[in-house]
Amino acid sequence: MRNWCVGVLAAFAMLVATIMPAAAQLHVDVTQGNVQPMPIAIPDFVAPTTADTTPAINIAAVVRADLGRSGLFRPLDPKSFIQKISNINIPPQFSNWQVIKAQALVTGEAAMQPDGRLRVDFRLWDVYGGSQMLGLQYFTTPENWRRVAHMISDAIYKRITGEEGYFNTRIVFISESGPPTHRIKRLAVMDEDGANPVFLTNGSYLVLTPRFNPTAQMIAYMSYISGKPRVYLFDLETGRQQILGNFPNMTFSPRFSPDGNKIIMSLEKHGNSEIYVMDLRTRAVTQLTDNPSINTSPCYSPDGKQITFESDRGGSQQIYVMNADGSNQHRISFFGGRAGTPVWSPRGDLIAFTKIEPGSFRIAVMHPDGSGERVITDGWQDEDPTWAPNGQVLMFTRSYPNGRGDEIWSVDVTGRNEQRVNTPGLASDPAWSPLIQ
Repeated sequence: MRNWCVGVLAAFAMLVATIMPAAAQLHVDVTQGNVQPMPIAIPDFVAPTTADTTPAINIAAVVRADLGRSGLFRPLDPKSFIQKISNINIPPQFSNWQVIKAQALVTGEAAMQPDGRLRVDFRLWDVYGGSQMLGLQYFTTPENWRRVAHMISDAIYKRITGEEGYFNTRIVFISESGPPTHRIKRLAVMDEDGANPVFLTNGSYLVLTPRFNPTAQMIAYMSYISGKPRVYLFDLETGRQQILGNFPNMTFSPRFSPDGNKIIMSLEKHGNSEIYVMDLRTRAVTQLTDNPSINTSPCYSPDGKQITFESDRGGSQQIYVMNADGSNQHRISFFGGRAGTPVWSPRGDLIAFTKIEPGSFRIAVMHPDGSGERVITDGWQDEDPTWAPNGQVLMFTRSYPNGRGDEIWSVDVTGRNEQRVNTPGLASDPAWSPLIQ
């Protein structure tokens, strides 16, 4: 995994962007519940006459798929295009793109350089405004063409919505295989769109609840590698695994602090579980809860000042919030049924959680004070939400009756755009990485 973690981050050199205001500013409001996807034309990128056109064609295809998957854009069928783009430095004939109802146009070029690097240029045009909105250039090694494509998608998404994108990210998850009575679960990572899956463990022991650290180079997870549930750390750069601490009882539900210097987790104690935090620099451990009940699934707020968690101290499984030092513990879920697996949005405005009612598990969100609760999925058993780094999209585990197994799905925060995520077989327990820079 070293080549991915270091090589990708070091391989890109982005030149200064050329940003020109359009006469009629295109904009999509991602917070609206009903959005008409913006028609966008993305022709195959061009390549020098004698060059291999494969990277150019592949990059455009990934950008189309990324933007289409967001639900905010509707990539138009290339067969409908009237004008053939041959030079991205010449403004397009906007009337040819207006005829097919395109509101935005993306043109690009991919060319190998004498030093062996791949140079990728693209431009975003406002079709009805008749002007360029954005222009960027990237240099990378040829094998990293897909990450350049995701970076282009993120740049377009941000320019038109005003929000950060989420395509240039990774997902860590549990890959599942085998019959229902003997599921083999392996720790795995993949790109946000399901490409480039890599298995990190061999399936000889159970693994659960993986979580990225803020640099996306370390994963905390629970494992039965020693026969007892323990929290482990997996270094993606070196492939090294290490147990977290020397606790006499089982540890589980790990998650990194926003600065990456601490891990918060649950530790079994006298038949119930309490929440502890470990400083990774000093290995000092601090107990945050002390209650004769189950306290688990802790998650920091993005500023690190508060923690949300679940507890049954009030008689049923509910969501609580406390200060980072364990003070001011108070319940925030009062809407009937049970609630678990809370996770704070990177924006700080919402907490996503699993709402449990008779016969159903669904993903819901609410404000940190417990107000504004609303359900955003309607599956048979949807649970374990994780936020995209922009706080606008979630992934979650969807289970099916009759032993069909688990899948990973995504949904935007409005509940409007729900889609199955491409994974190598059955999968569960997704966790989103930060945006890779």
